[in-house]
Amino acid sequence: MKKDLGVLPAVYPMPVLMVAAYDKNEKVNVMNVAWGQICDEDKIILFIGEGKRTWLNIQESKAFTVALADRAHMDVADFFGIASGNKIDDKFERTGYHAVKSDKVHAPIIEEFPLVMECELLEFLHSDYVDGIVGKIVNVKADETVLNEKDKVEPEKLNAILFDQFRNGYFTVGEKVGKAWNAGAKLMNQ
Repeated sequence: MKKDLGVLPAVYPMPVLMVAAYDKNEKVNVMNVAWGQICDEDKIILFIGEGKRTWLNIQESKAFTVALADRAHMDVADFFGIASGNKIDDKFERTGYHAVKSDKVHAPIIEEFPLVMECELLEFLHSDYVDGIVGKIVNVKADETVLNEKDKVEPEKLNAILFDQFRNGYFTVGEKVGKAWNAGAKLMNQ
């Protein structure tokens, strides 16, 4: 029997996304966003509240990058989530991390994170119920260390972390348990 738990954000797991953008003075800001998702083959949506430093920077620059946080950089990824760029002016500098300018969009790439999507701003969403940013993914860059011999990302090498809202923890991806678009195929012919 199921037990009522009340209202919870009960989606599990959630990505740990590092969203980076320049401000009007070309200063790097990075934000940890768990509420984001791919919304088409070449689009991503990030649910970021209006007025956040990252929101304002993307509004100004019309571009951003989204990196997947990994186990090796979990501490800094968490810092990017608990430190507000509106309150800590040297937020990025405190980490000692390095940023390079994307050659595809007007946004910084944080070198330490192994996989990054370079995005152009498509649309801001704002309603009584949701604030979001939709971006077009114009390119993906990955460190060779996370690729296989066919230049495909290997999740085991990427070691991306996931956010668990139930226990407020970070976890890494576990074992592969099935093949997508195949595990349920036998039910198609019944």
